[in-house]
Amino acid sequence: MSLSSAQISAIADELAAAEQDRTMIPLLTRRFPEMTVEDSYAVQNEWRRRGVDAGRRLVGRKIGLTSKVMQAATGISEPDYGAIFADQVHENGSVIEHAQYTGVRIEVELAFVLGKPLAGPHTTIFDVMQATDYVIPSLEILSSRIEMEGRTIVDTISDNAALGGIVLGGNPTRPHDVDLRWVSALLYRNETIEESGVAAAVLNHPAMGVAWLADKLSQHDDRLEAGEIVLAGSFTRPMWVHPGDTVLADYGSMGTIACRFE
Repeated sequence: MSLSSAQISAIADELAAAEQDRTMIPLLTRRFPEMTVEDSYAVQNEWRRRGVDAGRRLVGRKIGLTSKVMQAATGISEPDYGAIFADQVHENGSVIEHAQYTGVRIEVELAFVLGKPLAGPHTTIFDVMQATDYVIPSLEILSSRIEMEGRTIVDTISDNAALGGIVLGGNPTRPHDVDLRWVSALLYRNETIEESGVAAAVLNHPAMGVAWLADKLSQHDDRLEAGEIVLAGSFTRPMWVHPGDTVLADYGSMGTIACRFE
């Protein structure tokens, strides 16, 4: 790493203040051009540690930038991951306060709920399928605590991969009961279809996102635990939402998810 522990702590302080004040801080890569991916995960880990120390409960992980459409939308060419706390999870049909987030966008994803621990390296699709209890439709709410224009992977990882919250809904499905590559979704805002996509856009199979994460965590002597929720990555472009918007995602036989932003 190129940053000192004092610099990492100071950046975590800035991000915590931005989250509380619902503002954005200047790009980290503009101020710390030497900052590396390892530095950014150190910032994220410090943010996560503070959350756990404050009593927040870790319930899973999110994977971002796994599809070509998302990489094209952000200009970032490699996946990343972040942490999910229990207070970031919303039920299907929730009314959600828009102002608690900044730069609010919605993505369409599949969530893998693990029944067994999953540890890398060399994780395969089959390992993921065997470890998964069920797969369920999800929406990810993106929120940016760092300026969006000109962001790099370093900025995004430091910002907990831009996670604001998630909405879970639809029909929990055993992973072998459906061809996950062909799960599709139609994304509506205010009854108008805005995006659509197929889950194979996530690294050719959404379980590959989970396998990538297990291998990545193994490099830091970490693993995915039974019961964790893992968002496998979006297979649509992010859709902007505004106060008063209603969002609905139709996953066909896997059901629908809806929420409204007040």
